[in-house]
Amino acid sequence: MRTENASDAFTAYGLPGEPGTDAFWAAARTPASVPVDGGWTTLFLWRGSQPSIGFESWSEPVPLRRWGDTDCWYAEVPMPARLRVTYQFLVDGEPCADPLNPAGAGGDRSIAATPDAPAQPHWPLVGADDILPVPRTRIRWASERLGGRRTVRVHPVGGGGPLVLLLDGDDWLYLHPAVTAFDAAHASGEMPAVTLVFLPSKDRLAEFGCGPALWEAVRDELLPLVAECGVPVDAGRLVVAGQSLGGLSAMYAALHFPGLVSRVACQSPSFWWTPDAMSGPDPLGGPVGGAIAALLRERPDLSGLRIAFDVGEHETRMLPHCELTEELTRQAGATVRVSRSAAGHDRAGWREPLLRDVAWALGSAQE
Repeated sequence: MRTENASDAFTAYGLPGEPGTDAFWAAARTPASVPVDGGWTTLFLWRGSQPSIGFESWSEPVPLRRWGDTDCWYAEVPMPARLRVTYQFLVDGEPCADPLNPAGAGGDRSIAATPDAPAQPHWPLVGADDILPVPRTRIRWASERLGGRRTVRVHPVGGGGPLVLLLDGDDWLYLHPAVTAFDAAHASGEMPAVTLVFLPSKDRLAEFGCGPALWEAVRDELLPLVAECGVPVDAGRLVVAGQSLGGLSAMYAALHFPGLVSRVACQSPSFWWTPDAMSGPDPLGGPVGGAIAALLRERPDLSGLRIAFDVGEHETRMLPHCELTEELTRQAGATVRVSRSAAGHDRAGWREPLLRDVAWALGSAQE
């Protein structure tokens, strides 16, 4: 049990001094981790009223303890080896970014990484108050097929090249700086010249389920609008990058629209999905591989497909669904790349694999 009368209470984390003093807060930088039993214990600090920590798809909320009668609240959270996770403090029900952590994701989220998590060198630190760059080229898309209006942004990387369609595009614009990261990867020689198309979703469950509406709308409505902006559209080199339900949708498109989608970066895809999965008590508890595995068992010819699969190594319930689908895709003749990321079901863990897998899908990275 930790004592609360020692001035060196958090020295193991590199934080000497009496917790709660002005000198302590001036030096405090967290989260900070120490190794324990093959994993890590990570310290989180908060100054003010009582908070808890909400983690994205990794842990239940963690309450913080108060240090004596000070304004210092702390939690020492066990973490496995190799983890990058998005989190936020919850104070009186309101989400807040961590003011002691320079790594943010949008205005009210922060990112923690254990010391053994692989680096993400192309993704800059983004504070809660930073404004991410937004591409100048925008398309106002009023889709007859999908209904509603949405703004699609377009960004040329290295002068532009094959289209890379980023599903959940607003997340990659406003939470994670994909524009900056792709530009940096190109400057380092790890990414060919491409043109990013940021496609926002309005109703993820409706649009990203296994159905044709989204991809008919992309083919017949969106890509002609992109071409009208002076951006060359070569459907044969179109890359679709999707995560979670977006990864499911990208795989569905590769199966049903092979003339449109033949290169895919598919991350933590929701291969548990079946038409009635969400209505049951346990969406992930249905048939392994869900509807996509059922389609793959029909042995389609996927010899023209180049697809990179990635899933977080801590997504234990997702792994069987993904492993079966990966193998069935390979058996159907596709060129397949499989990897596991140091993360759970979390966009913070998908960032560097997104760059790597898009480059690989275009044949510009090592097999």
